[in-house]
Amino acid sequence: MNDYARIEKAMSYMVANAASQPSLETVAAQVHLSAYHFQRLFCRYAGISPKRFLQALTLERGKQLIASSESLTNTVHALGLSGSSRLYDHFVQLEAVTPGEFKRQGEGVEIAYGVHPTPFGEILVAMTPRGICRMAFVASTSQEALLAELVKQWPRSTLCHRPDATRYAVEALFTTSAETTTKATPATLSLHVSGTNFQIAVWRALLTIPEGQLASYSQIAQALGMPKSSRAVGNAVGANPIALLIPCHRVIQQSGALGGYRWGIETKQQLQAWEAAQHSPQLEPH
Repeated sequence: MNDYARIEKAMSYMVANAASQPSLETVAAQVHLSAYHFQRLFCRYAGISPKRFLQALTLERGKQLIASSESLTNTVHALGLSGSSRLYDHFVQLEAVTPGEFKRQGEGVEIAYGVHPTPFGEILVAMTPRGICRMAFVASTSQEALLAELVKQWPRSTLCHRPDATRYAVEALFTTSAETTTKATPATLSLHVSGTNFQIAVWRALLTIPEGQLASYSQIAQALGMPKSSRAVGNAVGANPIALLIPCHRVIQQSGALGGYRWGIETKQQLQAWEAAQHSPQLEPH
């Protein structure tokens, strides 16, 4: 079992057993490590301690994030402005496929792809010369099915298995700032996506939701100036081609329920807790 797989298994165990608040030793035993080594491994790859992640999964924290009308109001405000996301304001640039590119269906375009481990399972990353065009968790379907989707979208392109060319996208998300300075990681991540004008608008709105905060489908619709389009927003969110970087995991139902998630509700819950823990220092005194 590799390190990322251990973190994924530990997170899944904590999600399933959050109500009983398992001890560090108990969780470590699930991945066959001592508490000491598990603590160091988790902090290295998840960027937070196991205790902080577990605290973010509790009912109290869930209420603060999901059911707090004040938090959601602040999110609406952020959507209407530039947002306060530390990551996405300067880290991710989204460009849509041009009409000419759409017509050519990827003719003459080489798409590099690779599958890489993350704390939330293996993820497939594919990119054109202009940017990342697909990012999807493999466990939710299969690598073959994901590649078939790419071929359908870009039927005249050439797919090339080049994990060395796509690894940087995952490293940029899961590498600590100290480690990043020693690697040739690009300052920004460019996305190259294909969608309708409405879908592109929704995906741009998702990029403005700050890390550790959530928004409802109706709030995104209001922020776009189309308050009656909540269902259409939901469809656009579900069609998001790029997991993690376009953060559809930050969208919930107006009632506070998690709603659906293309890559599984458990993964969505893990991602929300992971981000919340990183932005909630009050949960664990230093």
